[in-house]
Amino acid sequence: MTVAPLEPTFSEAMTAIEDAADLSASVKRHWVCSLRQIAKWLDRPVEVSPARWTAIRLPVGQLHHARLGVTAKTVANHKSNVAAALRWFGKEYKVPSRGVALSAEWATLRDGIGDRGRRARLYGLMRYCSGRSLMPASVDDAVVADYLRYRAETTSLATSSMAHRSIARAWNVSAGENRAWLAQRLTETPVKAQEGPTWEDFPEGLRRDVDRYLAGLGKVRKGPNGKRSRPCSPKTIKTRRAELVAVARMAVKIGTPIENLKSLAALVHPDVAEPVLDAYWENNGAEPKVYTIDLAWKLFSLARQIGLDEAAIERLDDIRASLEEHRHGGLTGKNLKLIRQVLTEGIWSEVVSLPNVLMRQARADQAHAPVKAAVTAQIAVAIAILSIAPVRLTNLVSIKLEENLIKPGGPLSPFWLVFPHYDVKNRVDLQFDFGENLTTLINEYIHEFRPVLLRRSNAAWLFPGIAGEPKTPWVGQNPPGMVT
Repeated sequence: MTVAPLEPTFSEAMTAIEDAADLSASVKRHWVCSLRQIAKWLDRPVEVSPARWTAIRLPVGQLHHARLGVTAKTVANHKSNVAAALRWFGKEYKVPSRGVALSAEWATLRDGIGDRGRRARLYGLMRYCSGRSLMPASVDDAVVADYLRYRAETTSLATSSMAHRSIARAWNVSAGENRAWLAQRLTETPVKAQEGPTWEDFPEGLRRDVDRYLAGLGKVRKGPNGKRSRPCSPKTIKTRRAELVAVARMAVKIGTPIENLKSLAALVHPDVAEPVLDAYWENNGAEPKVYTIDLAWKLFSLARQIGLDEAAIERLDDIRASLEEHRHGGLTGKNLKLIRQVLTEGIWSEVVSLPNVLMRQARADQAHAPVKAAVTAQIAVAIAILSIAPVRLTNLVSIKLEENLIKPGGPLSPFWLVFPHYDVKNRVDLQFDFGENLTTLINEYIHEFRPVLLRRSNAAWLFPGIAGEPKTPWVGQNPPGMVT
């Protein structure tokens, strides 16, 4: 059921535009058409889309012509028409630029919140309550739930349990600081707890074996076939620990007595491992997910490492083989969908041309903002490399001059990017021949911009970070490999 909007909507704006005496027929037609088209692209009915530019500016700005199957000019025209229509409507009908105005009671509470972040997290709820004529004292968990439903239908803001928890926490903290806040406290939705007993509840022998096994992963070790393996990274060791803890919890959940899990050998024994893998498969649905298939291989490999008896290892190998039959080659559906979007003609052409655009910006900024210009040039080079050599981000940020980035044909020849198999996750040698254009771009970055980022260091990293270290891999919304 669609909620009743608290402020004018696209539908009302369209009616007002069609009834306006001071607008030409052509303007009316174009504005109404664009309002309807933008609402369609945002997947929101015109009856609930707020007729306020500040409410839709961000999601409208994220619309891309390639994904919509139209030209860039078409999208730009519709955006321009909608912005003009909503500005006209806001001026003619005195629509508040920030949505529903706060009542006096809510304005007083808002002004009493000193922390800007907390005030921002509560502002939407306050406007909602003002529009619904709800007083602060009447706000409870049901009101917050109604607000989140309204928010889901009329905005692009988050409405998850995390968002709910953030609002409730901001409310409770503010209420505790302000004596004028006479309303009751809100329930902070708990973070979903991990299922099963805590790790400390498991037998000491199992915990000791797991710690010993994980410690061994951090060293050079020899496998059953006599081949030496490189030390695992801290991230890999952390993942292995989480997987073993999850297996132990699942075993207890499906009926294995916790006191029976006295050792790592007991945990990976097929009498325990097979029901656990079956439980994971059941949770996955008709087809086992890659995680479940990989877990079977890891338990089999672990059993061999710790010297489980041959009969048990053979059983685990049979389980592994049966799950491997369900492994599909190539990329996952999710990744294929992303690649299809990126390789769309309009998007991929912009990706390819972006490094040159960024480098022009870097040149323009170099004189008055050298650090900013150097970072921009760095991003340009990173994107250009990834468009030709789709390496992992950990490899990208670890590129070293004259080691990974080389000119085998001499100083005037093109760059090659090379990674030996032992530096690659899937143990495959990587070699990429960069052409003249990319070589020119990299040369300019190395000689004109990179020195600013070295900070008196003599490190050989292509993307130098702080204190002689390379940049860290991409986190959050920053460009790839450019976390400073």
